[in-house]
Amino acid sequence: MATAHCTNLSANFLHALLDNHQPLCLETGKVKLLQRCRKRGFVAFRITALKSDIDFSDPDWKTNYQKNFEARFNLPHLKDVLNVKPRPTTFSLMKRNGASFQGEENITDCNDEPQDRKNDYVNNDDRALLKVIKFASPTSAGAECIDPNCTWVEQWVHRAGPRKEIYFEPKKVKAAIVTCGGLCPGLNDVIRQIFFTLERYGVEKIFGVRYGFRGFFDPDLPMKKLTRDHVQDINLEGGSLLGVSRGGASMSDIVDSLEAKEIDMIFILGGNGTHAGANAIHNECRKRKLKASVVCIPKTIDNDILLMDKTFGFDTAVEEAQRAINSSYIEAHSAYHGIGLVKLMGRSSGFIAMHASLASGQVDVCLIPEVPFTLDGPSGVLQHLEHLIRTKGAAVVCVAEGAGQLGNTSGRCSNSGDDGGSGKGAGSTPDVKDASGNAVLGDIGGHIRHQIKRYFKEKGIHADVKYIDPTYMVRSVRANASDAILCTVLGQNAVHGAFAGFSGITVGICNTHYVYLPITEVIRSPRTVNPNSRMWHRCLTSTGQPDFSPLSC
Repeated sequence: MATAHCTNLSANFLHALLDNHQPLCLETGKVKLLQRCRKRGFVAFRITALKSDIDFSDPDWKTNYQKNFEARFNLPHLKDVLNVKPRPTTFSLMKRNGASFQGEENITDCNDEPQDRKNDYVNNDDRALLKVIKFASPTSAGAECIDPNCTWVEQWVHRAGPRKEIYFEPKKVKAAIVTCGGLCPGLNDVIRQIFFTLERYGVEKIFGVRYGFRGFFDPDLPMKKLTRDHVQDINLEGGSLLGVSRGGASMSDIVDSLEAKEIDMIFILGGNGTHAGANAIHNECRKRKLKASVVCIPKTIDNDILLMDKTFGFDTAVEEAQRAINSSYIEAHSAYHGIGLVKLMGRSSGFIAMHASLASGQVDVCLIPEVPFTLDGPSGVLQHLEHLIRTKGAAVVCVAEGAGQLGNTSGRCSNSGDDGGSGKGAGSTPDVKDASGNAVLGDIGGHIRHQIKRYFKEKGIHADVKYIDPTYMVRSVRANASDAILCTVLGQNAVHGAFAGFSGITVGICNTHYVYLPITEVIRSPRTVNPNSRMWHRCLTSTGQPDFSPLSC
């Protein structure tokens, strides 16, 4: 068995791997050097010597680990750097939103604590479990273990929701909403709910920042004052009311703009890169001792943000993607020796491809970035397609855009062409970056289509390849019912978190519960599909595909 890769891991990086649902096999003693080895048919991990902060021979290691975890997941708060005092909340489920009724006193702008039902608020000490499965052994499918014995360790995170005390005067608050990165189903739903919840607190100055971070510094893009008429029905269509863009000015310039515009709350919708930028904004605000709350709402159809069950837009993307797969199936089975090929989004994670393949039930081959594969050779995809054509008369292939690409460490053994596994066959250009700093990927879909045609031509077998790339259709549609509900709750909880005085946080769903997480904990690395997980095993059961790993992996 050849070792694919070896690298020294800090304890924090090991924690990130554990949170990232990567399977680990631990030996006795301290946490040590992680080597990843791949055998045909499964993924295995083993540990060799490495200095670490965790000493499992210490009888108090579990207590120390929990204390460290609690410190890491403690939420940054305005009172950490400012002398701010709380006041009774203006949020009440028992009152009308006074800001909506002209000519009446704004009844939410009252210094008296609302006389609500006693269970309407979340206690600051409420917690939710981050992990809920107790694994008996590191060899269990999808096992996430901290020590060699898979000891159960409770990991608690902060519950999201409205608090009885808030740290802003709603009448004085000036709030801003910005959508960054690419489009995603549900952006308008979140914008709408942020506006409505701010309004219920009594906030009147709510602004939209246009076209991502660019709107903070471009003089041709003034902030847009939002009203109820602007947002009332925007959830009925896809896209973003505010527009989106990638990249932007330096974080210092953005904070200069926030300070000049006297923004008290900034709600940032985006993915991993946007979260990293938001964390930099938060740190700069703390450095300048600004009373500004920075709250993120995770937006990515790739579902690649750590710790969360899912991000908004993912369910809708899967639903739309499986429509494309079903169309590909019809095309393939309506043609003589038809092969349907669908390329879906998924730069570093194959969640959309995996879930869409499961949802459709018509996929014969699913290729994702996390699992190495080869096209040629006796264990390659092309020979399997030949087998499917000879036995079934048609085949459907679903491939994530990052599959087989150079730079995907989990797929470093991939051979997507005649290039010996470098990935260059797909036309990848790792040295070229997009506006978000991501490597520009090659067109793996086009490359596989070309290789399929080449292979069957050389074999003298007729093959009719139907290639579908629904990328922009998948992300530009209106949110479905599942995502609409998720967006509604995320938008509401983002506002609750800001009024509670938290900053540098993101809101998400963990084990069906809504929680607040420090941004620093979700940007450690992208969340990826665990090839040893039950969900990937289910996908393999559905497709019936063999192992396409190169023999050297």
